[in-house]
Amino acid sequence: MGPLKPRSRPWIGAVLIAAAIGATASPAQAALAITVPGTANLGSTPITSASLSAHLGTVTVTDDRKLGLSWTATVSSTDFVTGGGTAPETIQKVFVSYWSGPATATSGLTVSVPGQLTAAQAVNLSSPRTAFSATGISLVTNSASWNPTLIVNLPAGIVAGTYSGTITHSVA
Repeated sequence: MGPLKPRSRPWIGAVLIAAAIGATASPAQAALAITVPGTANLGSTPITSASLSAHLGTVTVTDDRKLGLSWTATVSSTDFVTGGGTAPETIQKVFVSYWSGPATATSGLTVSVPGQLTAAQAVNLSSPRTAFSATGISLVTNSASWNPTLIVNLPAGIVAGTYSGTITHSVA
């Protein structure tokens, strides 16, 4: 019998991604509101994966202005970081994409327009993007809801860890 060789076990680190979700509405338009889930756990994946995607939860815009005005909801992102936020501990927002998908519910709207109807239309969040909009609004309270998907493309060289970032929706 020859010398014993130490056993090596391959170790694959995982990335766990969580997002805080914020919302703002223009103070001048108090009757125009947006509601979002407080947080979303996007799950985990080995660092060798290309991407991770998950639904953020339902986003709803409610317009109680009753003036027949249009509105646009915008989405933005921070970088996602773990540990001390060094380069290997950061997923820059350019690697984070948003796909609004179709409306899951509407009322009082003639036309609701998703920012990105299909997965192929997902946009990176390197800058604020249109999440959803509505036009042709009747003179009643109206609303639109959608359940967007966040896609995080994992850049080469990141380390395993729990990454956190903030996705912000606003409406005007």
